[in-house]
Order: sequence, then C-alpha cells, then structure tokens
Amino acid sequence: MFLCFARNSAVCDANSDRLQLEKRMASYHCTVKVGGKGKAGPHAEYIAREGKYGDNKRQEDLEATGAVNMPNWAEHAPAYFWKAADEFERVNGATYREIEIALPRELTLDQRRELVEDFVKKEIGEKHACQWAIHTPLAALEGKKQPHAHIMYSERTRDGINRDPEQYFKRYNAKAPERGGCRKDSAGTEERLQSTRKLWADLQNAHLERHGHDARVDHRTLDAQGLDRNPEMHLGAIGVSKLTNQDRKVLLEHRAAEIERIRAADHVEVREYLYGAVDGVRRNKVLEQVKLEKAAVRKLEEMEKMQEHERSHKNKDRGFSR
Repeated sequence: MFLCFARNSAVCDANSDRLQLEKRMASYHCTVKVGGKGKAGPHAEYIAREGKYGDNKRQEDLEATGAVNMPNWAEHAPAYFWKAADEFERVNGATYREIEIALPRELTLDQRRELVEDFVKKEIGEKHACQWAIHTPLAALEGKKQPHAHIMYSERTRDGINRDPEQYFKRYNAKAPERGGCRKDSAGTEERLQSTRKLWADLQNAHLERHGHDARVDHRTLDAQGLDRNPEMHLGAIGVSKLTNQDRKVLLEHRAAEIERIRAADHVEVREYLYGAVDGVRRNKVLEQVKLEKAAVRKLEEMEKMQEHERSHKNKDRGFSR
C-alpha cells in the first residue's frame, strides 16, 4: 500500500512508481572485453578450469561449461581452437571477444544453465565459434555464492567453407572466400554493446518470471531508471583482501541499510519521512535502518579523512628530513 500526502497527485504517482521499481530491482552486470594475440588459449583454460587452473580449489566453483559452432578440427577440443587463434591470428588482431554476465541467485543450477544457453543461442547464434562457462565462487565480502558466466567467442564468422586452422584465421578474401580466412565481425560499437546489454536484461527477466520470481534487472543507468542512489563500487577479491575487519563491517552495514531502506518503502512512516510530507513523524525501528546507512557513510568519510591526515603528516615529515 502507498499513501502520499503531497498536494500534487502527479508527484504521488511518480513517487509510487519509483519506489515500486526500486523494490523489485536485482543486481545487473554485463561487460564485454577483447583479448589479443596470445591471450585466447590461457583465458579458455581459465574459464574451463583446465591446465594450471585445474586444481581442486578452482574446480569447485565450475558449475557448467560448453562449446558451440566449433570447426570440425576443434569440435571435441575447444582448447585447440583457441591455441590456433593465438598462433595464426594476425599480430594486432583480436583472438576473442568475451561477454561476462552476473547470474541471478534466485535460479537453480539447471535454470542458470538454461538461461546461459538461451543467451548464447540468441546473441551468438550459429555465426561464431564460442565457449562458455558458469562459475559460482563465494563473494569475497559477504561470503554468499556469486554465480556468473564467461562467454568467449571468435569474431571470425562461419560461412560453411571448410578451412584448416591456419587458413581459418587468414585475412578474408572477398573475391574468392574459399582462398582466404573467415570474415571478421567486430562488435566493438556502442550500439552493439547496448544491444547486448538489453538482450541480457530482457532474457534474464523472462527466465525469472518463468520460474516465479519477482526480482527484475535493468540494463540502464541508475539515473535513467529514476533511482536516486550511487552505484556500488566493485572491489573484487583483491580489493576486499586489503580491507580491515572494520572496513568490511562498515561496508556490510551500509549495504544492509540500503536494502532495508528499499524494503521500507511499504511503510507509510518512512515514505512520509523521505518526501517531507509530515515533519513530526515518530522514528520507528524501520527508520533506525535508515540511520544505519547514514552512520555507515559517515564512518567511511571519517576513514578517508584519517587516511588523508596521515598522508599529509608523512609528507611534512619527508620535508623536515631533507
């Protein structure tokens, strides 16, 4: 239920729509990267957890893997395809393009695999040799499973002509295609990137709905979605390892407060407080969660000031030592 005490009904409708949108948003991640000569083979080993990445610890987070559209000489050995790309692709050419996507925790293992295969089918189709893998490591900060997928594919476009590994990666011959290599299809445009990001959002939402989940994702920026909050900085495993226990506590408190603030959108008191509709609203337990968020932000700001203060003193000490 949403109650609004603003005089303008249009403001009420806009605020209601924004809060409903914010409540149902899940996290979204979709990036596209390019690998140069000599990088394809090692990266394929990494995503498939093979070679030096095949130890037991790495194998534990490999949920599923697969390959499609490989030429006949690499149909049962995708690693051979990527090694050939490293060897025969021209010096400055890209050996692969990779799409990295976050997968919804709400879905089961089989449902996540179905989602990835659906995305590969619609995004890659039958045009490019492709290998994919799903990893489910534990998040460095909060310790929960963090399922995501790596989808690497060759920019070389299949055309039905049989070529050996060396010819496959030669320069394309428009006048006599059978004499040259496969044509390259570079997807490095802003339009193609946005098309990929939108497709991933649409497919993810369709699969979430199919399996009875209310969560949804949006590929647009927070501003475009009408959400008044800053994007969370991605620290990664290395960044998290450099944090102190207090730093981690503050970040988790901040994240928890943000989640509670969104959930609190169903409470009339909080909405009145947020929009300034009623100045004398009593602060209840829900509002305490909002205070936690502000306290967490203050802690981060204090830490930054202390670090800046320490750096300033060190610089002064260096000046005296001279």
